Amino acid sequence: MRAISVLKAGHWPPGARASDAVALDFDHRHRRRVLLTTEAGREILLDLGETVRLGDGDGLVLESGGIVRVIAAPEAVLDIHAQPAVLLRIAWHLGNRHLPVQMLEGALRIRADHVIAAMVAGLGGHVHARAAPFDPEPGAYAGAQAPHGHGHDHGHHHDH
Repeated sequence: MRAISVLKAGHWPPGARASDAVALDFDHRHRRRVLLTTEAGREILLDLGETVRLGDGDGLVLESGGIVRVIAAPEAVLDIHAQPAVLLRIAWHLGNRHLPVQMLEGALRIRADHVIAAMVAGLGGHVHARAAPFDPEPGAYAGAQAPHGHGHDHGHHHDH
């Protein structure tokens, strides 16, 4: 089977239903061409014209007309909690390091990283390690992907 296009979550045609699903972690949801195995054990060739960031709930449209739902697979993440002003400061530091971040209700989620966990604790945040889907913000430059991956110039200065 071959998947030739993507239906974004929330934009499926009325009455459209998935016949199967494929669970992918964050690193495997930014693809153009790859062989995938569905939950039912079927192989699907994802064969798109350009690289697409697949999100939880997206649908892979099969050449035969069926749809396979994309599921954000649980992976090792850190949920970060803090008072609003502290959480905002932590968010700035995460952004300064170009880390992918998922916004939650009153919290932030990042991929597990012990060095960043120590930084967050040092800034006054609380880190809760868990296994959960990771679906970070695509970023302001997501629509204009550059060959190096995130579509903006690194000529500006960062203190690392």
